[in-house]
Amino acid sequence: MSYAVIKTGGKQYRVAPGTRLTIEKCDGAPGDAVEFEEVLLRGGGDGVEVGTPLVPGASVKAVILHQGRGHRILVYKKKRRKNYRRRQGHRQWETTVEITAVN
Repeated sequence: MSYAVIKTGGKQYRVAPGTRLTIEKCDGAPGDAVEFEEVLLRGGGDGVEVGTPLVPGASVKAVILHQGRGHRILVYKKKRRKNYRRRQGHRQWETTVEITAVN
């Protein structure tokens, strides 16, 4: 079973073929193929290969399943005794991908 640690959207994920991830928004439509070049670690039956900081020649292929927005986050500010209240909502754009191959 081959696996890899990739970096995308400022975060790191451990992936293997068949893994589904929800990551920061990346360009593309559902059904499009994407390739992640920033592979920090690659492992499998022949051992573990650690990059410095990236593994040369390694890539991870995935297909986009869904483009959408995440759950709502409420931001609330208040200053006591000053009649100051502010409420704001935020929904982050997300992409759901399925890993197809670790090269």
